[in-house]
Amino acid sequence: MLWKLKTNLNCGNCVAAVTPHLNSEPNIRHWSVATDDPRKILTVEGDQISLQRIEQLVAASGFRVLEVLERPADGSSGASPLTETTAATESLVNLTPAASSSERSFVATYYPLLLIVGYLLGIVGVMEWRAGEFHAERAMSNFMSGFFLAFSFFKLLDLRGFATSYQTYDLLARAVPGYGLVYPFLELALGGAYLSGWQPFWTNAFTLALMLLGLAGVTQALLEKRKIQCACLGTVFNLPMSKVTFVEDALMAAMALFMLLNLPGH
Repeated sequence: MLWKLKTNLNCGNCVAAVTPHLNSEPNIRHWSVATDDPRKILTVEGDQISLQRIEQLVAASGFRVLEVLERPADGSSGASPLTETTAATESLVNLTPAASSSERSFVATYYPLLLIVGYLLGIVGVMEWRAGEFHAERAMSNFMSGFFLAFSFFKLLDLRGFATSYQTYDLLARAVPGYGLVYPFLELALGGAYLSGWQPFWTNAFTLALMLLGLAGVTQALLEKRKIQCACLGTVFNLPMSKVTFVEDALMAAMALFMLLNLPGH
């Protein structure tokens, strides 16, 4: 069987991310990606390898199969539920006015992230209301606790998948591959530290350093205009790297700095 598929595997780092997933499939004999072709063609040869399985392997690394360019000569169907759904969605989007389409696209793309942040803001708001007065440091600490606990949860659902995706843009994860496997546990620990109020100085100092390091990798990816998946919610949701990711890390760093500067004795 020979498949040729249009993908969004844009660069060498993207190919590195998908490599362990494709190599782990016993039904694939050989595969390659033509990143110099505008269509970013993924060629897959193997015995009884279905399009749906290839799509699953590519999606696990944070990327997508966009179109079937060539299907096996034995008449295997070039369509899968994922491909058909994607095509139908794109057709509907093309029928809408440009302005509303752009707005819907943003909300639809970042809906999981917006929903989680909305939940966290709502919970923090209720907690401050119950306390009888608004206290900025307490509100920020509770928000960051919920943020780290929720985001670490999604990363831990597919730890290796997250680590592979994170390695495509984080500077330290790229230099030290094992860092991606440790990172969700760092977030989990920070969530617990903010929740318990343990060592506020060191908790905020470590958070500030962690967010600034992440911000450097995100900034580099944005400047290079690389179309890759943001791993902030692991591999469960396919969120693209964008200015939203930059703002997310920058706000967390700003809150950690604010709390550091407002600690008693500082």
